[in-house]
Amino acid sequence: MAHLDSPARPHDHPPGAHPSRPPAAPPARRPDLPPVHGAVLCVAAPSLVISPEHGQLTGRGLDGIYRSGRRLLSRCLLRVAGHDPVAVQGRSLGADRASFTATVRTGAEAGPDPDIGVERVRHADGTEQITLRSYAARPVRLPVEISLGTDLAELAAVAAGRAGPELPAGVHTSGLRWSTTEAQAVTTAEPPPDDALASAGLLRWQLELAPGESRTIELRTTQDRSARAPAGQVANPLAQARAEGDDPRVEAWFRTSLADLRALLLRDPEEPADAFVAAGVPWRCGLAPAESLWAARMALPLGTGLAAATLRVLARSQPGPSGKDTGRGAGKGTGQDVGKIPGPLRSAGPHLPPGCTGTEATLAFPVVLAEARLWGLPEDEVARLLPAAERCLDWLRRSIGEDGLLADPDPGPRRCETQAHAHRAALLGADLLAACGRPGAEEWRQWAGALRARFHEAFWVDGPDGGRPAAALHPDGRPVPRLTGAAAHLLDTGLLGGGRVAPGLLDKVRTEQLARLLGAPAMDCGWGLRSMAAREPGHNPFGHRSGAVRPYESAVAVAGLAAAGFEKEAEGLLRGLLDAAECFGHRLPEMYAAEQRTAGSAPLPHPAACRPAAVAAAAGIHALTALAGIRPDVPAGTVALAPLAGAPLGAVRLSELRVAGEPFTVRVSRLGLGMVEEAADALQLGG
Repeated sequence: MAHLDSPARPHDHPPGAHPSRPPAAPPARRPDLPPVHGAVLCVAAPSLVISPEHGQLTGRGLDGIYRSGRRLLSRCLLRVAGHDPVAVQGRSLGADRASFTATVRTGAEAGPDPDIGVERVRHADGTEQITLRSYAARPVRLPVEISLGTDLAELAAVAAGRAGPELPAGVHTSGLRWSTTEAQAVTTAEPPPDDALASAGLLRWQLELAPGESRTIELRTTQDRSARAPAGQVANPLAQARAEGDDPRVEAWFRTSLADLRALLLRDPEEPADAFVAAGVPWRCGLAPAESLWAARMALPLGTGLAAATLRVLARSQPGPSGKDTGRGAGKGTGQDVGKIPGPLRSAGPHLPPGCTGTEATLAFPVVLAEARLWGLPEDEVARLLPAAERCLDWLRRSIGEDGLLADPDPGPRRCETQAHAHRAALLGADLLAACGRPGAEEWRQWAGALRARFHEAFWVDGPDGGRPAAALHPDGRPVPRLTGAAAHLLDTGLLGGGRVAPGLLDKVRTEQLARLLGAPAMDCGWGLRSMAAREPGHNPFGHRSGAVRPYESAVAVAGLAAAGFEKEAEGLLRGLLDAAECFGHRLPEMYAAEQRTAGSAPLPHPAACRPAAVAAAAGIHALTALAGIRPDVPAGTVALAPLAGAPLGAVRLSELRVAGEPFTVRVSRLGLGMVEEAADALQLGG
């Protein structure tokens, strides 16, 4: 599928450029992406349907049925008795389908009341059922027309306004077809139309309806002449878990988040048994190494299958040493690239040059493998993936600067979150190496200790309010003193064996200060965590790295605050996320505006945000399972609970999770007490 880098994430500076000095020649401005916040999206990767709220595919903008990034149908306009239906409601029925309700007044009855109801149920796989129901008092004869068209354009071309003209249609057995030298599409109808006019792209029926009677026309749009597109056939590695509680929104948020993750599953084209989650629709419908890994990590309570498959996919892309090839497309790395998982640059907002998602993915790889092992990934799977994790750690060792910090990119700034990722990778990597009988564990623990000391010395910006962590250090060592949501990663220290939370880069006093900062109104807007504090220069409530709420960072903050014992701050952010999820139909976008919450207000959508998005969907799972604080160590046969004190959402029950590959059910009472109701026989509560 298409994978676009949205203009919401511009590469503001070339790698290594000083953020206060503009590049010599400003980059050409990319065309703005069409807004999607008002669209109704249906996804079952690699299939995607983008519909306006009224349900008529107009052939304009992004409207259309897409498969693997190509638009198969751009126009699908319904007319009944010579009238355009009047849209009444458009709503999502799930990640992969939506319903559009309309009415028609034919004039057969006196007065203003509609006498025909129209319901269109559209599926991500290109199937649509159009049901017409008569409310008239006498039989009616309805001429029905459906106007179809397509350009067979790639999504990237559509987004850039370069889709091209509609193609001429040909008559198919029961519909129409279009083709180019590169692609073809077929739309069939059941029942077959009474008339098909290829030159106008029209299908026509004459329907007779008795009072109260309904008739359904089903359209199927595919890439070939088969009956149905094979969407949604990826083997599902996620458990059918459930959440319920005193707050009914808990169930809806968890269910929708799980459905969104499933809808974003894609096969690896070279190894179809392995699936990963696409970053998000409509702009980022492919593998994004860092985000696919973070989503898999946050989904570990649903089983280790997604994490294992994602790790295998990325291990095959990892450059090996000269003379070796680690897998499909990996090639032979030389020098600094060996072991680094490839990934594109990503904007870091107006104050820093773009960061490399490959750096983030490389540091995440050993972390996800280490935690997946604790959740029950079989040891033979761990052993197969361990060499790739060791190559990631070897890359980290070679990439550390003379100052003991990791630049991203190199040369470039030393980002706060990059040091947190590196520290976590070192400690969890050491735990993994020791558990697997591999050398190097003690060396990595010592390096992590040295990084803590260096971070303590270089990254803390003192102030009358208690200080804050710098967002980054310039290459010359000067701090970037802005407070950003990326500081939440300092609280995400990772899980070690025995149910222990790994130490972080901050000491106890500074961790407490950071918790206060994240829970204060400058960072907590009432709908989640701002990506940059409201009082910082350049704050933009819609800026994806300069103010907007990113649910992923908010969920990281909730879990990190809960693990560190800061219940009040964790509760505030969790409630804000839950309230925002309700406003978005429990399907959180990848980001939304961080306008300060007031009485009667609602979170504002970002017009370019993906929805659903992998890390936003996984954030719902991560935030809600943080209520129970599940800390497994399957190799040791234990699982510990550290529930969030005070039970901020009342009683919560999480059932059919997976620990050690077996069903796991936990309940948190209204008093904040955790109790395991179901677990694998080999597990003991403790740690």
